[in-house]
Amino acid sequence: MNTSPSSRGLPRRSIAAAVIALPAFWIGARAQPAAPRRPTPSQTEGPFYPVTLPADTDGDLLHNGPLNYATTQPAWVDGTVTDLDGRALRGAQVEIWQCDEAGHYHHPGDGDRADRAFQGFGRVAVDADGRYRFRTLRPVPYSGRTPHIHFKVKLGTRELLTTQLYVEGAPGNVRDGLWRRLSEPERAALTVPFERAPDGWKASFPIVVAA
Repeated sequence: MNTSPSSRGLPRRSIAAAVIALPAFWIGARAQPAAPRRPTPSQTEGPFYPVTLPADTDGDLLHNGPLNYATTQPAWVDGTVTDLDGRALRGAQVEIWQCDEAGHYHHPGDGDRADRAFQGFGRVAVDADGRYRFRTLRPVPYSGRTPHIHFKVKLGTRELLTTQLYVEGAPGNVRDGLWRRLSEPERAALTVPFERAPDGWKASFPIVVAA
């Protein structure tokens, strides 16, 4: 029995043309530019950015010089810093600051009552892939605010972003004035889950900036 393509009503020239066109179609699909990413929403710096930076400003906020902070909720917070095209923002620095478990900051506006063993502020440079990582505590609420961590991204002398990270599912979110002002997409960008890990909690917070 003749089972050639022409015997089934499909001319050989049509099949050949379709085969030749397929790679061009695939290349064209791959060549389409990716949609620009949305920048991470900015938020207020707040009143408690350090007046004077601590002597110890590394990425481990649970050790302040020789002092060890005994927290019941240690956490790793990591992520990436990329531009609107998804490229790692090499040379960027990420800063965080937050209150201790009693809800106090290292700041004269808060009576400078934070535990001396809690560093309270940290700064790290991103790696070649734009990654950063901090060892800190799972943020806690204090009067008038839901749990949060303040973030700032710098590139050289430029401040590219100041914002806040929130805890997914925290009961105080819906009562927090700053969180409530966010749109739904903005809340999704700034509110992340803290998940149990063998050594405490873990949260990932990707940051996108217009560099």
